[in-house]
Amino acid sequence: MGRIIVEVMPKPEILDPQGKAVSSALPRLGISRFTAVRQGKCFHLSVDGPVTDELLADARRAAEEVLSNPIIEDVVRVEAIDEDDPRYAGGTK
Repeated sequence: MGRIIVEVMPKPEILDPQGKAVSSALPRLGISRFTAVRQGKCFHLSVDGPVTDELLADARRAAEEVLSNPIIEDVVRVEAIDEDDPRYAGGTK
């Protein structure tokens, strides 16, 4: 079974209130070395069989047309991962 990770982030010029809230909360937990936080979205797309270039192209299209709002978000990554990659366990089975 193959998996594709799609990451979407707010465009740099877009305010990120969730990231700002997290950034403000970290020092209260004693975590003060981070200078900024941006919060985005991560999608795990599972397929039967190996990930092909055609599937990656379909994932890129889905990311740009469905998974993101191109007015306020950028698709920053569309990547195939192997089953032995530790990130594989973080998605759907």
